[in-house]
Amino acid sequence: MSNLIKDTTMQERIALIKQWEENGGCEDTGFDLMEYFRDYIDGKKEIAEINMEYRTSYVSEFPEEERPRCNM
Repeated sequence: MSNLIKDTTMQERIALIKQWEENGGCEDTGFDLMEYFRDYIDGKKEIAEINMEYRTSYVSEFPEEERPRCNM
């Protein structure tokens, strides 16, 4: 199944992101996937485009081995 905007409805895109939230364990990270992928849900940008734009420029308060994981 393709997740491209042209192959999905808005409802399908919302369901996909909600599935990632439920299965990925992101709730402990404070990371809002629905907001992060808002442009994808709205049909403006593909998932790959959004991910390419993301840059991490923060310092974590958790050592690498203790950091909460978000599996998208």
